[in-house]
Amino acid sequence: MTHPYARELGDFLRARRSRLSPRDVGLEPGGRRKVTGLRREELALLAGLSTDYYQRMEQGREVRPSDDVLDAIAGALGLDDEERRHLFNLARAARRPVPARVHHLPERVPEGTRRLLRVLDTPAVVLGRHLDLLAGNPMARALLGDPGAHQPERLNMLLLLFDDTLTGERSCPDWERQALDYIGMMRAAVATDPAHPRATAIVGELSIRSAEFRRLWARHDVRESVSGTKTFRVPEVGDIVLDWDTYPLPGNPGPVLLVFTAEPGSADADRLRLLARRRAVTAVPGRTG
Repeated sequence: MTHPYARELGDFLRARRSRLSPRDVGLEPGGRRKVTGLRREELALLAGLSTDYYQRMEQGREVRPSDDVLDAIAGALGLDDEERRHLFNLARAARRPVPARVHHLPERVPEGTRRLLRVLDTPAVVLGRHLDLLAGNPMARALLGDPGAHQPERLNMLLLLFDDTLTGERSCPDWERQALDYIGMMRAAVATDPAHPRATAIVGELSIRSAEFRRLWARHDVRESVSGTKTFRVPEVGDIVLDWDTYPLPGNPGPVLLVFTAEPGSADADRLRLLARRRAVTAVPGRTG
């Protein structure tokens, strides 16, 4: 059986190699090429490895590269610091025996974290390691909608982002960038446990039903910690542009606190407050709005 980490390592190497052109690394492209990016033998040459050895790494076969070999490959691929750490983490995990089946306990949000959510005067949610929406505050419900409108197992940022029925999300100008951020976070989670059933279920479902997801997932981007900007298209008040940041919570790996903020006194802050007031007034009794 192929080691799950070795398979993930091979996929990562292929994706990174396909992004490089011969000219990127000072090589002449030569005649007609059958592959996108560098050939395996070209990458092996740059890293000072035999083509056979490098090929076995990409195929996920049993190889245990040393840190020196990993350094050479990272240099040949031009990896940044985050990608380099990802490469080393996958390779070191692939050196260890295949772990026995692990019993995965449900993720829970401590009461102290729930109190923190309630006192935050800005939209905030707790995301599980595979981007499941575990908790949120009233401001988040005003911005993101009522979680009661979805089945619990569907409350996942990736599943919601690629939900074809939520057309408002797809019309936002930064939709693909947001998708890549969340996919990068999922990639980082998969790197810690490639066989986790929740990750397998989410990635498997989206790979079957979404060509967009397959294309973006194949990039093998990884994000250890993420911050950025997101545009929310809200009919009641217009577009709201918010900064967002993630803060790790206890656990290894553990959930993260995702917080959306607007510049104080800005038009976006005013729209966010107006949205919260409007949805609080129109909330149906017995449901959070």
